[in-house]
Amino acid sequence: MDYGTDWDLAVVGPGGAAMAAAITASRAGRSVVLVERGDLGGTCVNVGCVPSKTLLAAAAARHRALTNPFPGAPTTAGAVDMTALVAQKDELVGRLRKAKYADVATAYGFEVRAGHARFCDPQTLVVDGQALRAGAYLVATGAAPAIPDLPGLDQVEYLTSTTAMELTDLPRSLVVIGGGYVGTEQAQLFAHLGVDVTLVGRLAPRAEPELAQRLRQVFADDGVTVVEEHASRVEHSGGGVAVITSSGRRVTGGRLLVATGRSARTDGLDVSAAGIQVDERGFVAVDAHQRTTNERVWAAGDVTGAPQYVYVAAAAGRVAATNALGIGDAPAEVDYTGMPQVMFTHPQLASAGITETEALALGYRCECRVLDLADVPRALVNRETRGAIKLLADANTGKVLGVHALADGAGEIMLAATYAIKAGMTVDDLATTWAPYLTMAESLRLVAGLFRHQMPTSCCA
Repeated sequence: MDYGTDWDLAVVGPGGAAMAAAITASRAGRSVVLVERGDLGGTCVNVGCVPSKTLLAAAAARHRALTNPFPGAPTTAGAVDMTALVAQKDELVGRLRKAKYADVATAYGFEVRAGHARFCDPQTLVVDGQALRAGAYLVATGAAPAIPDLPGLDQVEYLTSTTAMELTDLPRSLVVIGGGYVGTEQAQLFAHLGVDVTLVGRLAPRAEPELAQRLRQVFADDGVTVVEEHASRVEHSGGGVAVITSSGRRVTGGRLLVATGRSARTDGLDVSAAGIQVDERGFVAVDAHQRTTNERVWAAGDVTGAPQYVYVAAAAGRVAATNALGIGDAPAEVDYTGMPQVMFTHPQLASAGITETEALALGYRCECRVLDLADVPRALVNRETRGAIKLLADANTGKVLGVHALADGAGEIMLAATYAIKAGMTVDDLATTWAPYLTMAESLRLVAGLFRHQMPTSCCA
């Protein structure tokens, strides 16, 4: 790029969007430098997906031992050694940070520069006081736990999703504010480790109502108290905390975990100096091509307020680098068709495509079918029939619009669902496509069959 600069692309951020952009630039033969001020790997590997899911897996293993449905094969679960679990988690994080980030950067030959980056004008980035000029810039700094403006919160010690995973001693009891992905996962994680948990907030607010109701029963079975009200204030209570809800209900616990969403991590970057606008929530505003209001600056990943999944961040990073460097014949865009989402509760809550409410808002005439897990042979074999799968189709064409499931392995089902939606398959296509018997993925074929006949089929029909 002819700007008289040292780099074609300078990327600010250490995570999935940043790495995908740097790899894209390197593959195209362009010069690229990645600047990071913290740990390489970003949210996912350091404080998000990897550490939370390994602790969730540990907690689920203990819970399965305690709730073993096979009395002929007895199991036991002893006391939790949280220090050992956290050490195991940290070992995995360190290993993946090296293998999937540091070693990858070395393999592709781009520089990773440690330092604090900020814009001093629309054309110049400064790293630890030294100007770094590039033809194009990419902001991929991610997001951090959002702290709500809740009266009394600043007067108590509280946990976030990040600090909660650093605990080496389990609290006696825990109050979680927030019923979204993070709050729900964290609430069940600590409950399965033996903590008395109360969740304040609407449980899984974006889930299909048929599945959210079943998840409420799962939480009740697990001993998690769910108070589906807004938190109005927080105060000290003895040696712990109390959350007062909108109805005046008082919920107490030994510790408090705040999980009410995430906010853009742009502190210290001085985006205003670069003429980069943010939206009303503080996320960096981008167009369909990931370009900001500064024509030389692109942004990708969680910092833009896009769906906060590492695979979405990576896709946006690739698109941003492609467009910033003029690679290809036409501007690229992220295609969100059939995008999968997974909440790693036990059982998992997962989806691909759109919800029934979204379909109606988009003008579709749609039909839905819901298959209870009691009609799925794999669930019967596992002695775990809590859950269901819902399939949403265009009533005019039969094309699959969305698949939603609460089931063990629901996330695995969503890969097939995403393929079906991307390929434009109909419910008849799904109903007549091979599905291996005694798998949870077979439920996709079975629920599609309900569009042809209302009664469930036999095991193999």
